[in-house]
Amino acid sequence: MSEEILINISPMETRVGVLENGMLQEVYIERSSKRGLVGNIYKGKVLRVLPGMQAAFVDVGLERSAFIHTADIVTLNDEGIEEREKNTADICEALKEGESIIVQVTKDPIGTKGARLTTHLSLPSRYLVYMPRTQHIGISQRIEDDQERQRLTTLVKECIAAEGLEGNAGFIIRTVAEGVGKEEIAADIRFLKRLWVSVQAAIKNAKAPCNIYEELPLFLRSMRDFIRPGLEKVRVDSQESFLKIQSFVDSYVPELDGRVELYQGERPIFDLYNVEDEVQKALGRKVSLKSGGYLIFDQTEAMTTIDINTGAFVGHRNLEETIFKTNLEAATAIGRQLRLRNIGGIIIIDFIDMLDVEHQRQVMRMLEKVLERDHAKTNIIGMSDLGLVEMTRKRTRESLQQVVCEPCPECDGRGSVKTAETVCYEVLREILRQARAYSSSSQSFLVLASQAVAERLLDEDSSSLADLESFINRSVTIQMEPMYAQEEFDVVFR
Repeated sequence: MSEEILINISPMETRVGVLENGMLQEVYIERSSKRGLVGNIYKGKVLRVLPGMQAAFVDVGLERSAFIHTADIVTLNDEGIEEREKNTADICEALKEGESIIVQVTKDPIGTKGARLTTHLSLPSRYLVYMPRTQHIGISQRIEDDQERQRLTTLVKECIAAEGLEGNAGFIIRTVAEGVGKEEIAADIRFLKRLWVSVQAAIKNAKAPCNIYEELPLFLRSMRDFIRPGLEKVRVDSQESFLKIQSFVDSYVPELDGRVELYQGERPIFDLYNVEDEVQKALGRKVSLKSGGYLIFDQTEAMTTIDINTGAFVGHRNLEETIFKTNLEAATAIGRQLRLRNIGGIIIIDFIDMLDVEHQRQVMRMLEKVLERDHAKTNIIGMSDLGLVEMTRKRTRESLQQVVCEPCPECDGRGSVKTAETVCYEVLREILRQARAYSSSSQSFLVLASQAVAERLLDEDSSSLADLESFINRSVTIQMEPMYAQEEFDVVFR
């Protein structure tokens, strides 16, 4: 499978598109005014302890207070090492209002929620994640070969001992470390050791609330985190960023040498492979399948639901075969859309009902297979008695929709507006309400409304309006206001 990364740089934002076989699979957006915070380390100040929620709000210098749960507060022994086996402490014992605390962001602010914090600090590099307060050596579950897992674990332990960190450092071996040698692992450990020393120095001199350590910008982070063996090209459209990437690659990702190129074409880089169009499509509810079927995505605060329909696909043999093929195609499309839209949290998938148990198993296997390449951790619970597939996908940042959209000011995020007929009846009720409230007045009424409502009041509902005028014994004039939304109207005295 060929893979390509496109990086679009502008003064306002950075966008990264990950393509597989020429098709957009993931898109990341980082705006200059609102950079991602995951991985940043802060010296914060505890604002409020909430015993009822076993959590606390912490001021780390952001617009909204961040949030930390007692389960994310680690206990350190006399040597400064985490005591992982120790039971979670009561929040009132762990934190006091007004005290300083060193924390790291694990989730960006999403919607009205502040950033999620932890005191379990970690620093990532190309092949390893350094955990300076633990003695744990872990390895990515994506590395499946037992011999390779054992080799890498042994290699890391040898390098730890060589650097004098034995018994005083923990590491997680990342997926990209598969197949690398001792030299690369040792270089990563030395880099992380120096970085932690600088972080410790910053902690000593810092006054809460302030930033201690900031993660790499998106275009460099993508070089560290998104590089896989099948990567063919990295194209970037900014000369300045290209030079920074080239320098980063020379130091940390030498295997990419020659595969990073500066894009200087006349067409915008995101117009290649129709990436811009794919991003626009990912903002819609409906996703069309090649067979003629379609998916409907509904993203809410609590969960995301996905409904599958056969649409125009009528099949060739029988109904069960038509349903099976539609569900198989839908499973592949869902895996891609979850990555592209960056949908997290609880996800409910309503596949078309299948009577054949083997068909159900094949659809589930297909869904699991397409999610294997997902950077975010996913957990498929299985298919319920109602034929619904329940799953979760780890959410660390806002979805594509949350990044680039906001609730509609006309419908207030409902996704629908009142019909012109409904608004007309509201207008008539408001006229009657005011006529009764000001019964002594003999003034007539003026109704200001949108074009659709005004036209209906003067046409289909003209008889109802005439009856109302007769009932209240006052005249009513209708005036169209082009700038009014359909639900907006005013009833005033003339």
